[in-house]
Amino acid sequence: MPDAPALPIGTLRLPARVHVGYGARAQLPGIVARHGRRVLAVVDPFLVGTPVLAEVVDQLTAAGLDVRVHADITPELPVDTLTAAAEVAREHGADVVLAIGGGSALDAAKVVALLSRYDGPLSRYYGENLVPGPVLPIVAVPTTAGTGSEVTPVAVVSDPERELKVGVSSPFLVPVAAVVDPELTLGAPASVTAFSGIDALVHAVESYTARPLATDWSAPQPVFTGRNVLTEPIALQAAGHLGPWLPVAVREPGNRRARHEVALGALLGGIAFGSTGTHLCHALQYPIGALTKTPHGLGTGLVLPYVLDLLRQDAEVAGRIAALGAALEGIAPEDASAERTLDRVVAINAEIGVPADLAAIGLDRDQLPHVADLALRSARLLAIAPVDPTRDLLLDLLERAHAGTLTDRSAT
Repeated sequence: MPDAPALPIGTLRLPARVHVGYGARAQLPGIVARHGRRVLAVVDPFLVGTPVLAEVVDQLTAAGLDVRVHADITPELPVDTLTAAAEVAREHGADVVLAIGGGSALDAAKVVALLSRYDGPLSRYYGENLVPGPVLPIVAVPTTAGTGSEVTPVAVVSDPERELKVGVSSPFLVPVAAVVDPELTLGAPASVTAFSGIDALVHAVESYTARPLATDWSAPQPVFTGRNVLTEPIALQAAGHLGPWLPVAVREPGNRRARHEVALGALLGGIAFGSTGTHLCHALQYPIGALTKTPHGLGTGLVLPYVLDLLRQDAEVAGRIAALGAALEGIAPEDASAERTLDRVVAINAEIGVPADLAAIGLDRDQLPHVADLALRSARLLAIAPVDPTRDLLLDLLERAHAGTLTDRSAT
């Protein structure tokens, strides 16, 4: 009798409370107060002096909380700035960290919550499952729709001793609460909306196409578990919200429906990849971003069509790409195909202003072998890819992305 196919497995690690909707930030005083009275608010510098931050701080203060605002957040998150921020938290005697801002502010808050409770240097926690226990409670309030950091177990930082960004990944970094208020995204520039939004779509795609990994339930579990039956429908939902509405949010920044849909899609994308992990787009973006000094989402979004083009050549993965396309366009599954999905992703990128090739962002062709070599260092990400990511495979993908050349879809 033939062996039965492996049955699907799943893991979810999420904040205890997740709220999404216009006005959801009104929940903050009650949520924060559940975790202590002394609050360090880690916020994006652009929020200083704005009515939004003043409103939040006033509401927390009125609830009897002692709030200190720390806004010395540098986008690339150099390690020394995070160590200094943790000292501020210690001096304040913070019981809870409130993070308000984009992905950098939320990741900074995670590191602050970690270093406030455990001794540094931060490098001792680089990698997976090296955080020894619970960190300070984190309440996360995103002002951009993309990273999903409000629900994920990872913080990415820049270390001058490392050529690429490095991550700290641990279930202990998952915030205790995520409050997603789309109103906070209304002022985001079109480029921020575009690049963060397409990154959210990449999260959904890479989560849904992840490789299934062997699981030993008797052993400690990795932070990112590969294909995940619990996140699969969530990834499809994320695509369904982002596909129709991301171009609208970029084109019409004041469109409240579009902002809500994109914020919800980004949240769902974060929930999906926070357990599953990401793979090829992210492994390639880290060296591409480091060499070109371009935004993270621009890089992941730019290479997404080329990754899909590669993956669709595997029949099983092509079926999953087709399912993503059905969700993306809101069409019947029988009308979907991997080729149609690829065409729609290419069209979305064009609509929102994501460059079509790596040459357009200043990457020289002679740098591609170095990019491939650096990407191979992201072993954790590549292990989740549904194809075996050899150097030759990555280099071929990069060559196509540099030339702006997709394979002939009429022949498939």
